[in-house]
Amino acid sequence: MEKVYTKSIRNVALLGHGGSGKTSLAESMLFISRLTDRLGTIADGNTVCDYDPEEIKRGCSISASCAPMLWNGTKINILDTPGFFDFEGEARQCVRVADAAIIVVDGKAGIEVGTELAWNLATEANIPKAFFINNFDDPDARFYKVFGAIREKYGLNVCPIQIPIIDGDTVIGFANLIEMCVYTFERITGEYAKSAIPDKFMDVCTEYHNILLEAIAQTSEELMNKFFNEEEISRFEALEAIHNGIITGDIVPVFCGSAVKNWGIKTFLDTIAESFPRPLARKVEHLVDADGNITETPIDMDSSDTSIFVFKTLADPFVGKISFFKVMNGELNKDTVLRNTRTGALEKFAKMFMMRGKRQIEIDGFCCGDIGATAKLSNTNTNDTLTTLQGDIKYEPIKFPRPYMTMAITPKTKGDEDKISSGISRLLEEDPTLKYENNSETKQLTISGLGDIHLDVMVSKLQNRFGVAVELKKPKIAYRETIKKSVDVEGKHKKQSGGSGQYGHVKIKFAPGEDEGLTFTTSVVGGAVPKNYFPAVEAGLKDCMQKGVLAGYPMVNLAANLYDGSYHDVDSNEISFKLAAGIAYRDGIAKANPVLLEPIGELKVTVPENYVGDVIGDLNKRRGKVMGIEPSENGDSQIVLAEVPFSEMAEYVIDLRASTQGRGRFDFDFIKYEEVPSSIAEKVIAEANK
Repeated sequence: MEKVYTKSIRNVALLGHGGSGKTSLAESMLFISRLTDRLGTIADGNTVCDYDPEEIKRGCSISASCAPMLWNGTKINILDTPGFFDFEGEARQCVRVADAAIIVVDGKAGIEVGTELAWNLATEANIPKAFFINNFDDPDARFYKVFGAIREKYGLNVCPIQIPIIDGDTVIGFANLIEMCVYTFERITGEYAKSAIPDKFMDVCTEYHNILLEAIAQTSEELMNKFFNEEEISRFEALEAIHNGIITGDIVPVFCGSAVKNWGIKTFLDTIAESFPRPLARKVEHLVDADGNITETPIDMDSSDTSIFVFKTLADPFVGKISFFKVMNGELNKDTVLRNTRTGALEKFAKMFMMRGKRQIEIDGFCCGDIGATAKLSNTNTNDTLTTLQGDIKYEPIKFPRPYMTMAITPKTKGDEDKISSGISRLLEEDPTLKYENNSETKQLTISGLGDIHLDVMVSKLQNRFGVAVELKKPKIAYRETIKKSVDVEGKHKKQSGGSGQYGHVKIKFAPGEDEGLTFTTSVVGGAVPKNYFPAVEAGLKDCMQKGVLAGYPMVNLAANLYDGSYHDVDSNEISFKLAAGIAYRDGIAKANPVLLEPIGELKVTVPENYVGDVIGDLNKRRGKVMGIEPSENGDSQIVLAEVPFSEMAEYVIDLRASTQGRGRFDFDFIKYEEVPSSIAEKVIAEANK
């Protein structure tokens, strides 16, 4: 495929709930445009966009993929995204570089949680939206019910472009409400025949034609006057209004078809090519300055300076790192050298290609607004900006959801820890929604993701790509220990074994401390303990505080006052006083009412109002303290504020989705330690001592 002009490019992201038919729609588009010679299916595992072994095995998309195609002289870059919540990061990557969103809705299921998420992502990105109601030919599909629900939820600017023509229980084609004619389709080729609307379908077509005109009328005062005065709106005016309305977002068109049968795909492609926005429609791109403020910069396709934005990275075990980019300014040609504004490194684009699924199609250059890929950019990652400009510009980054599903990861084969780190580092380049940590406190390697399926896929990729077999288990909680009362204790270390001996003797008062660590003070009088041994006493206590007396967890908030003791002119030394301090610690802490502390986090759960009661009830079961409820910024949800122990949050991601049908979101951050209830503390201590 030759390099095309910016005006002939359409970047569209396919969004929607898992299983709505996004990948099947992309497959049908590629087949209709004759880029494939057979129509792949999810069941057979032979679609262009779902090519990863994990996707084939699971029968669903887990990674975003590109599928560029030509239609009537227009290059359409299809960005197929996963619909499952665990892979939301992939959808966010595509929405960032798309110029329009096509929200695919299953004609049987109607609006689902993934539909709402898709709408919100496109709205956040401020890109035009369209709906494609898939499987409209299915006997169980209810197009009119689904369309009514979409319009009720998203407003009067949602308008039908096509409606199905149903004869009895059979869908025979659809009516084009602009042309006011009927299209009937061939089963395989997608070819269609055009005919007049039969009389028995005229009433329903007229009804939905008026809905279309009502939406069109919203786009200009002139058309609004015509609509209210019942004057005719011409076909040309309707087409122009739809074209402009899609670009501005004033109109949200609704199309219908069958991706599996190729029905309605040709006419849909015609509309994308003719009416969907080109990259220049947005006029400006967003930059972020050093202070984090968002600024605007004009898009200049004729600029001699080139800037690109890397929106996705693929860790290919054979090719290496593949970076997907969008040309944001100017054009990118082979052998161009760009500077990464984050690292300062220079990167040469020696080989560039379009990715159609897994297939690499080499190309010499990309114009402004186009989407491409290149391999082996060693110092470049997702969200990086590369440019020939002198300034350190940075395009607004993709905001990825934070991962809260955390598990401990261990190798099945002893000694594979280094292999785990190496493999995961490659996967982290590919997936910014993964988080990997070596927890020095619990001595565990932990991996965090967006859900259990997300982590399960990560485990499979480690095995299949990098040959590392691992298992996941519940991570340890970083408990603490402290004391609740004051005690006076004595510690004496005395050892004589021929020659010089060891002698250290301290009297210490232990009490609850104000600071997190050790607050060490001295009130020794008369030189009972020489000053040069004070640091040894303090060091001995700090060493001992690494392990508490209850379950071996670190001791915190401890005050220790060295007030008396004794020494020997010959046998006393630093090690002796250090050991004496340890004896005093073990004796004194056990008598000072030691207790177990657990980490507490601040939880902010954002849910629709009708789920607030369920969320609060669930938090009470998790020993959570509800601190209040406040409205969200956009006012369509409520935020439940609570303080919850970390030990109760291990699977909250899964449970919240289940209880809110996927509509709940949360943020969770550590704020403090609190005493563990005695009944739970007993179990924790028994488990630790085991």
